[in-house]
Amino acid sequence: MINQLLMIITLVSIWLSLAMALIILSSATHFWLKNSNAHANIKQLARYPLITLVVPAHNEAVVIEQTAKAILNMNYPADKVELLLYADNCEDQTYQIMQKLVARSNYRQRKIKVINRHGTGGKAGVLNDALKIAHGEYIGVYDADAMPEKNALYFLVAKALEKTEQHVAVFGRNKTRNADQNFLTRCINQEIVVTQRIQHVGMWHLFKIGRIPGTNFIINTDFVKEIGGWRNGALTEDTDISFKIMQSGNLIALAYNSEAFQQEPETLKSYYLQRKRWAKGNYEVVIANFKHLFDRSNWRVKLETFYYSCTFFWFNAAIILSDIIFIANVIFLFLQLIWPNLTLPFMFAASNIYIAQLLFFNWMLMILLFLLQISLAMATQFGQATTKQIWLALASYFTYSQLFIVVSLSAVTSVTLDRIFHREGNNWVKTKRFND
Repeated sequence: MINQLLMIITLVSIWLSLAMALIILSSATHFWLKNSNAHANIKQLARYPLITLVVPAHNEAVVIEQTAKAILNMNYPADKVELLLYADNCEDQTYQIMQKLVARSNYRQRKIKVINRHGTGGKAGVLNDALKIAHGEYIGVYDADAMPEKNALYFLVAKALEKTEQHVAVFGRNKTRNADQNFLTRCINQEIVVTQRIQHVGMWHLFKIGRIPGTNFIINTDFVKEIGGWRNGALTEDTDISFKIMQSGNLIALAYNSEAFQQEPETLKSYYLQRKRWAKGNYEVVIANFKHLFDRSNWRVKLETFYYSCTFFWFNAAIILSDIIFIANVIFLFLQLIWPNLTLPFMFAASNIYIAQLLFFNWMLMILLFLLQISLAMATQFGQATTKQIWLALASYFTYSQLFIVVSLSAVTSVTLDRIFHREGNNWVKTKRFND
């Protein structure tokens, strides 16, 4: 009876997750059908507010010069950009490279400040320090590896000015700049494209729910000060502040034409450490905001909390349980060759034909939805919708995508042990950079 109940709960849970994914996918598809033929016109803005752009850099000698140049060469009035370059507890030549760059004759008249920082708090600590000296109406963030496209800042500001009272923050999209490096980066590229062009777009188009990414966004400076800035030491300071913004009743708007090109991990170890940090940070934010499901918070906070809770806890657990059911039955099927009277642990009737059919149908639905998401996402990006991407997606489903389960289990275990033993588990592990 318990085994049958577990099977029913697992199957229903996965079907609900598929239904949620289809809703978001439908919303994103509707958005792109409406906007796919729209021209990105660069017209004169009503005004050009001063923007303070912050680049937190911890041992980023490999990439910092390219990123700083890309920021300084963006299509936005030079006198309306204040650039704060932070060499945060660096042990390499990051600070020296920053100094040499700003000393060049073509940048001497620009509003640039290089800070050799030795403080604490990680990236959030850097942003809070920058908040104290920022002069801009908006403060924007670019990671040291994230090269913005020429018009990235223009599109962010244009979206903010559409509804200045509501759009207190605006975020763009990020793309993988080293996508063709190896199999891992190709898989990451597909994941990023789906996240940016399906999930983020779908949530914004349907619910006007935005999520600040780690890079390529701007936020009203006075508003950040009002909410107390970023939480020092937060592993995912972007998710944390996104919830704060939604709790205030304001919007995080999507500027879908704003793009930045970021470098992704090229080794399995680097990938695992990065994603474990992200997963831990997201789990902590979800746990901290779980109470909002039951209080008088606005509906966007409740929906986002529910979405994150389902994704990181309920649906993830259902997928793991589904795999356990399948593996257990397969093992017992082989054991029946030796002991014919052995009973399979998970079945609805005397034979396992029903559960086998349901599980097969379940997996086919998940695979088809996975391929559909990737295909539609790639179709919205020039030159990406190829047969090669479909084969890569299929290979990714049975390899790369399964790493999420490993990372999630590791992150949950780590968060649990941190709370049991009251230990400080928010140790930031730097993602290794590579020469392009």
